Formats: sequence, structure tokens, C-alpha cells
Amino acid sequence: MSKLNDSDMTFWDHLDDLRKTLFRIAAFVGIASIVFFIYMKNIFNHFILAPSRSDFFLYQWFNQFGKKVPFLPDVFIGNFQVKVININLSSQFFTHMSSSLWFAVVFSFPFIIYQLFIFVKPALHSHERKNAGSVFFFGNVLFFIGIAVGYLFIFPLTLRFLAGYQLSTFIEQSVSLDSYMDTFLMICFWMGLIFELPIVAWFLSQLGILHRDFFNKYRRHAFFSLFVIVAIFSPTGDPFTIMLFFLPIYALWELSALVVKKKPLEIEVEEI
Repeated sequence: MSKLNDSDMTFWDHLDDLRKTLFRIAAFVGIASIVFFIYMKNIFNHFILAPSRSDFFLYQWFNQFGKKVPFLPDVFIGNFQVKVININLSSQFFTHMSSSLWFAVVFSFPFIIYQLFIFVKPALHSHERKNAGSVFFFGNVLFFIGIAVGYLFIFPLTLRFLAGYQLSTFIEQSVSLDSYMDTFLMICFWMGLIFELPIVAWFLSQLGILHRDFFNKYRRHAFFSLFVIVAIFSPTGDPFTIMLFFLPIYALWELSALVVKKKPLEIEVEEI
């Protein structure tokens, strides 16, 4: 365990402590990578490539919903199948390795954060240590919720729109393995990080940089700005898709407003 508050420790002692922490993280991620490498073929068939087929639960739900709601966009209903092809000889092997490492890092996220917390814990004040447990728990929960939202909703909708978009009838639509994986990993991982915004807001609040007054003052601005951004970058631009993307993002704004501190009252001192 790190002893950053121990005055007897030198700079090199701290550096050695950090080296041990990073070694434990690397060892844990390495072992997890081997496990995921062994089972990656099944993960690919039943998890990663699942959104490329019509039997994906979201598409089935849209087909059932579309029978009752006539305004659902046509791009989200009906049969759907993406042909994923490999155009580089070594892509499948390197995708196997990189995907194993990516999954290992994602599922090792709680362990990584915990090890870093153990390293800096001696340097924290007592009240900071008390709050750190809750922050650690909710930070991990939000990260995996973001991953889930990215996989279950954002990526399938993006894939379905882009794979179904046709510039010309003379162009045969297929998706390369590298392109599919880049989009999959980017969306899922970044959604996980975006969902950490309430934790970032809480941290800035602890430093006295961010207060609840900021959210109260700019709530209408944030609502309008986020809505416009989502409307511009949503796959189809229809109201249903815009709201599907907008609601979780705006919910993060409101959650951030709840976790930050209120601005301390300024005490006026009268001159005597």
C-alpha cells in the first residue's frame, strides 16, 4: 500500500510504489486478456456481431412497436442484415487480439480505479477518503451504464442507419471488419466515458471550481444546445431518434447538477 504522506519516503520510494501499482494493473489486465482471447470467438458471434442481424432484440422491439405506432421511421423496421467482410489478410487475427485487450480493460476498470485509489489514499484527507468509496461505486456503475447504452441503443441505431444508407443503386453495401470494430469500440467506450460526467462534476465541485448555481443559470442554454447537437448528429434526424439520443445525455446534466455543491454564501463583513 502506498504511503504518500510518510515523510520518510523519498521520491524514488514513491516511484517504486507507483511501479508496483502499475504492475498489478498490467498483470490483471493481461490475465483478463488471455481469458477473453480464449472465448472471443463466441463473444464475436453472440455479442459483438449481434447488432448486425435482424434477430437483435432492439430490432425485434422496433418491429413490434412499428405495428402499433405508424410514425416510426422505416429505416428501423423490417429485416436487416449487415454483411461484414474482411479485406486485409491479418485483420481477423489482430482484431481478435485487440478486442481481447479492449474487453479486458473495460471489465478491469473497477480494479484499475481501485488500485489507483489505494495509491493516492494516504494523501487524502479523512473526509475525502469517506466520500471516495461512494464515488468509486457510482463511477463504476455509470461507466458500465454508458457502455450498455452505447451497445444496446447508440451503436445499433447508428449501424442500422449507416449500413442502410444508399447513395446509388450501383453500389453494393457491405461493411469491412475494421470499420465495424472501429465504430463499435468508439461508440461503446466513449459512451462509458461520457457517463462519467457526473463524477467529473463532483470532483470539480470538491475543488470549488463548479457549483450548483452554474447548472441553474445555464439549464435552458444546456437544454437547447444539447438538443441541437443531438439533432445534427443523430442518424436519421426524426423526432423519435433525437429523443432516444437526447434523453440520456440531458439526464447526465441533471444528475451532475444534483451531485455538485451549492455555492457557499458570501459573508459580508461590515467595516467598523
